[in-house]
Amino acid sequence: MALQPFLFIYYFPLSEESSSITRVGTFGCVETGKRIMLGNGVVGILAESVNKWERRAPLTPSHCARLLHGRTGVSRIIVQPSTKRIHHDALYEEVGAEISQDLSECGLILGIKQPKLEMILPDRAYAFFSHTHKAQKENMPLLDKILAERASLFDYELIVGDNGKRLLAFGKFAGRVGMIDFLRGLGQRFLSLGYSTPFLSLGSSYMYPSLAAAKAAVISVGEEIATQGLPLGICPLVFVFTGSGNVCSGAQEIFRLLPHTFVDPSRLSDLHRKDTNQPRHASKRVFQVYGCVVTAQDMVEPKDPMKVFDKADYYAHPEHYNPTFHEKIAPYASVIVNCMYWEKRFPQLLSYKQMQDLMSQGCPLVGIADITCDIGGSLEFVNHTTSIDSPFFRYDPIKNSYHDDMDGDGVICLAVDILPTEFAKEASQHFGNILSQFVVNLAFATDITKLPAHLKRACIAHRGVLTSLYDYIPRMRHSDSEEASENSENSLSNQRKYSISVSLSGHLFDQFLINEALDIIEAAGGSFHLVNCHVGQSVKAVSFSELEVGADDRAVLDQIIDSLTAIAKATENDRFSNQDSSKISLKLGKVEENGTEKGLDSKRKAAVLILGAGRVCQPAAEMLSSFGRPSSSEWYKTLLEDDFECQTDLEVIVGSLYLKDVEQIAEGIPNVTGIQLDVTDHESLCKYISQVDVVISLLFPSYHIVVANACIELKKHLVTASYVDSSMSMLDDKAKDAGITILGEMGLDPGIDHMVAMKMINQAHSRKGKIKSFTSYCGGLPSPEAANNPLAYKFSWNPAGAIRAGRNPATYKWGGETVHIDGNDLYDSATRLRLPELPAFSLECLPNRNSLLYGDLYGIASEASTIFRGTLRYEGFSEIMGTLSRIGLFNDEAHSLLTDEQRPTFRKFLFELLKVVSADLDGPLIGEKEIMEQILTQGHCKDQRTARKTAKTIIFLGLLEQTEIPAFCKSAFDVARFRMEERLSYTSTEKDMVLLHHEVEIEYPDGQNTEKHAATLLQFGKTVNGNTTTAMALTVGVPAAVGALLLLTNKIQTRGVLRPIEPEVYTPALDIIEAYGIKLIEKTE
Repeated sequence: MALQPFLFIYYFPLSEESSSITRVGTFGCVETGKRIMLGNGVVGILAESVNKWERRAPLTPSHCARLLHGRTGVSRIIVQPSTKRIHHDALYEEVGAEISQDLSECGLILGIKQPKLEMILPDRAYAFFSHTHKAQKENMPLLDKILAERASLFDYELIVGDNGKRLLAFGKFAGRVGMIDFLRGLGQRFLSLGYSTPFLSLGSSYMYPSLAAAKAAVISVGEEIATQGLPLGICPLVFVFTGSGNVCSGAQEIFRLLPHTFVDPSRLSDLHRKDTNQPRHASKRVFQVYGCVVTAQDMVEPKDPMKVFDKADYYAHPEHYNPTFHEKIAPYASVIVNCMYWEKRFPQLLSYKQMQDLMSQGCPLVGIADITCDIGGSLEFVNHTTSIDSPFFRYDPIKNSYHDDMDGDGVICLAVDILPTEFAKEASQHFGNILSQFVVNLAFATDITKLPAHLKRACIAHRGVLTSLYDYIPRMRHSDSEEASENSENSLSNQRKYSISVSLSGHLFDQFLINEALDIIEAAGGSFHLVNCHVGQSVKAVSFSELEVGADDRAVLDQIIDSLTAIAKATENDRFSNQDSSKISLKLGKVEENGTEKGLDSKRKAAVLILGAGRVCQPAAEMLSSFGRPSSSEWYKTLLEDDFECQTDLEVIVGSLYLKDVEQIAEGIPNVTGIQLDVTDHESLCKYISQVDVVISLLFPSYHIVVANACIELKKHLVTASYVDSSMSMLDDKAKDAGITILGEMGLDPGIDHMVAMKMINQAHSRKGKIKSFTSYCGGLPSPEAANNPLAYKFSWNPAGAIRAGRNPATYKWGGETVHIDGNDLYDSATRLRLPELPAFSLECLPNRNSLLYGDLYGIASEASTIFRGTLRYEGFSEIMGTLSRIGLFNDEAHSLLTDEQRPTFRKFLFELLKVVSADLDGPLIGEKEIMEQILTQGHCKDQRTARKTAKTIIFLGLLEQTEIPAFCKSAFDVARFRMEERLSYTSTEKDMVLLHHEVEIEYPDGQNTEKHAATLLQFGKTVNGNTTTAMALTVGVPAAVGALLLLTNKIQTRGVLRPIEPEVYTPALDIIEAYGIKLIEKTE
């Protein structure tokens, strides 16, 4: 026999001080005591009071009828009276609802937008769009009121399904309304431009009695376009839709009522090409419009050319992607219908500058329908909302001005933030259909742990206490509680001496990782300010928070950084976690030291120390000093196109043992100062390194290790242009432990050669290609007009290194065969070289050391049958140098003739080397013919042509002169170096050049054609105001400076000892180097 449910009702006397009654609790529980309405099954509906246009209702009369008469347990529904609600009060009364201003008998109170504070009653549950879960400052009084009144708060925005999608939303209605309203404005805009179109007959959405009536009007417009056409002057009329959610779906629903064709984003440019097979009447009218739906993969591309777009990776690491919308999509759009969700960490669709460039280039863009209404967001120039009764403003990008009319230059913009209310009837019906399914659970809930998961997650506060999922809100509010003065920025830089930007992403809130991170900051004595926050509300959704973390002690801030890094690594390396829910990603900005006084200029200060004052120093210092100034606009824009704001002033300090040298370099360059510094003085070295963010060492390679150890000690990044040798490689672990990057080989060769090679190789590998052959040629040469000596060669600095390089052994692989060249035979191994890209240059190349090492370094050792790196010279150089070497001029052993107290002349020393027997050294000079014959006689070369050229070189170098050899010359090598430095140097008006050429032969699978890719860099020296900067100095100094900038802007996040062979380095570096004016010519056959 089934037991019947029973209910005991107890009556208590009421007093003026307190009211006590019985209450039926959830699941038949009866509670007594102080009168609490929560869970009593009585539902209230608020009258909307935020905006005059808000006519929507959370429940329609039909929903109320089902709840009241459908055995749901809901006993009463009380509706506040409203004369503007889409459903009249009488309709609610007809279904049994009560009309009353007093909702005090209701346990659950429903609304659309936030109610006024005085409408919050104690011990009730509320459900509406609260906009409080991100600790939005403007809505915190509302949350405080909820908590103070011991109320519960459910937010519609946070009710999501297991798939992460919102269950309660007006998205489709926003898209529908936005599209209709924009088409109406488009007709008005075209009229102001001199074109009459069918769009002019449309009204705004709220002007139609129903969605169906509005659609009928759009269909009528479509029929007129199909029969009468659109003026050719506004065609092709292309609507670009961004996003893939309900908003975009609703907008497309209206668009599809017009005669249309959708095109793929990759085919947009085809619409603007003249079609020779135009349909009838196309010369006068066009009878359709075009649509194009773009998603994230059409708006950005990976910075790493080896990678393809990955949606999950993009959402987790947007900093790994470059924006392309302004280049690939926007130039072909007539209308942009923006329907996508956007956060600050993602690239913008269009910035002010990009918009200005587009319009100045004749972009056909007429208008923007920003249905998402994200002010200052993905569309930077949409800087304010509009209203339903005045939905448009006009933005003129060229003048950067805003106007309220439709007439004049620029684009029209729609930015209404309550679009769905224009179809209040249908929007309320749709919303109530879903909400009514949740009302019963919410109306009787006293214990939220027994609610379904999607409702439990949407509960921000319960009985005056924040739920565990949202207990981060007070901490984030606290970060704003000590705001700076009214005229100061809301930033820790106004309060704390040191600060850093910290971006956290992952399951921060549902796994309580955000609490752990905030505990670390506060426990160490630091503080934080919330800059941005997005809370994921499903099992799969990822949350994101951007914090500014500050401390008055640099050691405290370093401790916080280390601890945050440690928890990120711990979650990353958790072997016991087979899913990503426990992982947290961390991105750190640059530590800023904040001054106590703030002027009008709020730019941050950063500093770079350059060690060494040679030729390379000046171009590096000039580039760094121009960082952020108008003169650097092009390359600066390339560097900053992601997330680094143009708010940094850069100070450059140049240190050298010789103060005169650094003062000469610093003269005339803004923000550059010179200091005298001996790097062997550890205390002095550490003093200056501690004052900067990045160090560039342009010293002799033997000093790099000293500087590197000091950088590790002080946790400062280091850049060098020198090879990473074994001693530097051994510092890898120490550098990682210190959290710094030591970036070596950041010059020309090594440097740019690595970057170009890896770009070509990785691009080939990304297409499943195999490298059959890799050849690389590089050389510093005189410009053709300066190649005015027998060697056709000059030195832009001390020639010792170049001379010694001609005696290095070499190894390479050619056609599958490994070739070894002895150092003594290097000059004889030179081969003639002609570059099709530069047919005027007669060149030769010498094998450059061990090319096989680069097969391993570049990851092609097992696939390439040819791996060759060569040094470039003008043709004829090597045969002369080889002959001089055999004569003995490059012997570096002390020579007996040069150790005597009585110094020999150059002629006497030459005679000694050539074994010329002459009793009268003061007699007539031996000429070119005699020297040539002696060279042949001694067997130093085999042909007269080479012997003659060598004789000319000897005479040109002054080796026949009757002047004494300086006392510092102790060997034949010293003599040759001295004379070459004297006679083979550049004059003040002569220029050098640098030539780098890579060729990669690629074999593709499945019988595809073999491709040959070539990349060529040709850079000449520059003379400005009578001062010449060599091409060699430019191509070494600029990459070193770029390396420093990449570290300053945190674009290189890998720590340890690095070469520029990873996309993280070479992708942005090559972009900046080319934007700075050092160009690459790329060709594919």
